Amino acid sequence: MEPRRDMTGNRRGRRSRDEILEVASRLMAERGYAATTLSELSRESGLPKSAVYHHFQSKGGLLCAVMERGAYAFFRDMARAQEDPPRQGSVRERLGWYLRRTGEVFLANPDFLRLHLILVMNAEAAKDAEAAEIDRILERVRRDGRARMNRMIAESFAEYGPKVAQAVADRLDYFAIAGFDGAFVAWRADPSRSMTEAMELLTDAVAALGESIAARACP
Repeated sequence: MEPRRDMTGNRRGRRSRDEILEVASRLMAERGYAATTLSELSRESGLPKSAVYHHFQSKGGLLCAVMERGAYAFFRDMARAQEDPPRQGSVRERLGWYLRRTGEVFLANPDFLRLHLILVMNAEAAKDAEAAEIDRILERVRRDGRARMNRMIAESFAEYGPKVAQAVADRLDYFAIAGFDGAFVAWRADPSRSMTEAMELLTDAVAALGESIAARACP
């Protein structure tokens, strides 16, 4: 019977950890890292502060876990959304397919993305001992996101050949990521704004710029 009790305890521990992460993700995204206290987290989750220290050792350790969990979910959803990309159609049609689905993933992960942008623009967590780990997670999210955008653009311009398509992607991936960041901030500021419309406009801009770059690059 002992193993059964141990398994029950392990499940209860995982459940309390997940509950803390859920509440922490929401509170930190709403109020920022510095304004989220462990007392408030305990009250919202219904778990004692000792549970936070048991699972995460510190508030900075909790932030690291929140960001790791959010990044995993975000890129998992991205991979699922883009499993079967179109091989036919115009550059704009293929690019639009990618950007629409990426926009849907953004809307499905608002807490993670809002907290990510807060941390990118604010050094409020820099004094924690875990600051280097937090910076590493943020850098990885930005790097992986840009790499995925680079691939989406290159595949959309594949008809120009691999060399030209890659040149277009290398020139425009940062611009496209900035467009997503801006569209997300605008949507958070005014939820009545349409992310779909923003993605259509971004598609038009990236497709037009890319075709201009490709035309100059082609012999």
